[in-house]
Amino acid sequence: MKNLALLSVTTLAATSGLTFGTINAASALTWKWNYSGAGITASGNFITNETADNLGFYQILGITGTRNGETITGLQPTGTPIPGNEPFEVDNLISLNLQQLTGDGFGYSTSGGNYSSPFFASFLPIPGYLEVFSAPPLTPGSENLGIEDSELPISFSASIITVPEPTSILSLFALATLGASSKIKVKKKLQLSQK
Repeated sequence: MKNLALLSVTTLAATSGLTFGTINAASALTWKWNYSGAGITASGNFITNETADNLGFYQILGITGTRNGETITGLQPTGTPIPGNEPFEVDNLISLNLQQLTGDGFGYSTSGGNYSSPFFASFLPIPGYLEVFSAPPLTPGSENLGIEDSELPISFSASIITVPEPTSILSLFALATLGASSKIKVKKKLQLSQK
């Protein structure tokens, strides 16, 4: 029976890929973000993947928050433009670098039926952040910005607020050992009750 328990624990560790070191308890990071400009105040949280690309950017997977009192209702899908700002597709990338957004930025919708897309404008005489805002009626095409729409300078910042905690292999072995030993005890009780 002891060999069975040891074999179970070893098999669990090997098949889980835990033999060498640690694993992460979660596969996402939580960020706090905010930006403001003339008549604009937006803030909230991002969920990103936990690994940056080779340029230091993380993929935004989810967003919550508010913009000028309106609740953010969703992240614009990567590779698509916010309505009213076609053909400029968002890439939904964020970084801890000095330049935190790319030239494609991220996009989101709000409870008022509006859309926003903050991005880094490297084409400006003094590069900085801009926010494209589009509101109904949503006329396709960035050249069709109406009086309800805007493209204004903003100050943007974001920081990671939670980092996944590594889980040691020892705690996983302890859990596996408890599970294996309880299974053996149940088996012994069944054998005794059958006699």
